[in-house]
Amino acid sequence: MAPPVLTSVVPNTGPAAGTNPVTLNGSQFTGATAVMFGSAAALSYTVNTPSTITATVPPGTGTVNVTVRTPAGLSNTVAYTYAPTPTLSAIAPNQGPTSGGTSVVLTGTGLTGTTAVTFGSTPATSYTVNSATQITAVAPAGTGAVAVTATTVGGTSGPVFFYYLNAPSLLSVSPAQGPATGGTSVVLTGTGLTGTTAVTFGSTPATSYTVNSATQITAVAPAGTGTVAVTVTGPGGTSNSVTYAYLAAPALTTLSPAQGPTGAGAAVTLTGTGLTTTFAVHFGAAPAAFTVVSDTTAIAIAPAGPAGPVLVSVTTSGGTSNSLAYQRVAPPAI
Repeated sequence: MAPPVLTSVVPNTGPAAGTNPVTLNGSQFTGATAVMFGSAAALSYTVNTPSTITATVPPGTGTVNVTVRTPAGLSNTVAYTYAPTPTLSAIAPNQGPTSGGTSVVLTGTGLTGTTAVTFGSTPATSYTVNSATQITAVAPAGTGAVAVTATTVGGTSGPVFFYYLNAPSLLSVSPAQGPATGGTSVVLTGTGLTGTTAVTFGSTPATSYTVNSATQITAVAPAGTGTVAVTVTGPGGTSNSVTYAYLAAPALTTLSPAQGPTGAGAAVTLTGTGLTTTFAVHFGAAPAAFTVVSDTTAIAIAPAGPAGPVLVSVTTSGGTSNSLAYQRVAPPAI
């Protein structure tokens, strides 16, 4: 009777803890009296046919020689490798939006041949094994704090934790308008604003911003035109938008009448464009009382001043207008 011949062990790798089943292929297996993994006996084995044995792998480490013994002798050897259990030590970044899509780097050991990366109970959207110590994975959608693990033929790693964050939310921007030249300081109110990484007016970043609290940001509007959507971006994603309007600077075309007494009280009609948001009218450096009639008309009460010309201007949320001359006429000498 010829000794047994061993041709393969399938699979030829497994966890260091053992207990996994393998199939030994070969010939002359009838009457097998032992199946050995190195110096350790298989936990159990069954001779299925003269050419196959099913065995349960014992615990072990490294690469060992598998043999089969029968009354006719000892087989040749076939290698079996115990794969180390993978470990994870870090994940970066460790937070991202609930919508998923965050690319993270997992650091650890024994990651070669990884067969699964999971976030909680959800598989990673995708992953790439860069080396035995590093995996790049894309987080799936999720909520809260979840355990991230990597699985190989050596088993499943211990966890590192990834935190899903809600996107920030905006409630208001105040003031909600300013000059096209930018420079207006605005206060954004909302929730989840801690950790903000960007504030944008349309597609333009804010000139600067300061996160005052989880519910408030102070930002400086950049230059722009028209009405734009203001958003905030943080680790949890991008917020809803609130509206900010850029206003053109006002323009004055006529004063009527264009002259008056040196004393206070003369009503002067200012005609122009962009006057709706007027908050100041000046005759020289002196403020004047005024009423906005429409976007093209305002009526001001000229303040007292010396005889001669004085420049009149208006200031709105869009800036300060050009100036027109108003002539103060001295009363006749008696």
